[in-house]
Amino acid sequence: MQDARGSVGASIAQGEVAGDIFSQRRATSRLSPTEAKVAAYIDENRTEVLISSAAELARCTGTSDATVIRTAQALGFESLAEMRRALAATVAHQSNPAANMRRTLAGTGQSVSCAVSGVLDTHLEALETLAKKGQAAIAQAVHHLLPATRIVFFAIGPSAPLVHYASIMLRRNGRRSIVLDATGGALADQMLDLQDGDAVVILAYGNLYNEAAAVITEAQRLRLRTVLVTDTADGPASDRVEVVLPVRRGRTGEVALHAVTLAAIESLVLGLAACDSALTLQTLERLTLLRRSVTGARS
Repeated sequence: MQDARGSVGASIAQGEVAGDIFSQRRATSRLSPTEAKVAAYIDENRTEVLISSAAELARCTGTSDATVIRTAQALGFESLAEMRRALAATVAHQSNPAANMRRTLAGTGQSVSCAVSGVLDTHLEALETLAKKGQAAIAQAVHHLLPATRIVFFAIGPSAPLVHYASIMLRRNGRRSIVLDATGGALADQMLDLQDGDAVVILAYGNLYNEAAAVITEAQRLRLRTVLVTDTADGPASDRVEVVLPVRRGRTGEVALHAVTLAAIESLVLGLAACDSALTLQTLERLTLLRRSVTGARS
């Protein structure tokens, strides 16, 4: 569909500021009262919208999935997916560590209790979303990874310790696993180890930065199985991987929190263990014996 409103790309090409396209269009578009209600919900719940289907948005707004789609089109987007991509771009555009912390602290002030309750409430919201909307995607990811001879995790920055933990747990359960966590040219050396039979789990939030793009490209070249853990189902890498696992990292525009990402990763690990319990138990029994040999403890 291409009308006078045009697409995101066309509007930007004509001079639309690539800052907050959604807010600009919401302010200037002619929306019906119902469409205005849907647009307001989307504007105020951007992170949630990134991982919600039309039917889920309809339930949240008390409308229909057709109304949700019509609202996206009334705002000048060709589809709901294109609107999500525009929202993701605005979230990334407005996001940096200092600005996110400033917005977070604006809601807590200097109150320790407010800060603690804010973190816990944010995790509860994200866990509820994962429980309601993410279980099918986690199960799909488990079955997609199951045939792999080795599972490779990629993450950099604060997410890297999470995948090191996941890799350790997989090895304890009898599965081969390595981690790619370098940046710049050092990542190229790590990628030399990728091989036939691997499956790659990529943690990449926000924009598709160079390292994540390079790992995905190499995985595609080697025809490896891929799972992307991210905060939007329609992000810039979603069409380049086979399974997308959308996981929130907190509230839009605030500091990133990683507990729910860890919960998703632990679900993957335990799901794989459940699919091959004999191997898992055999390896853990061997681990117990090895620990005794190291510590000198008697059985």
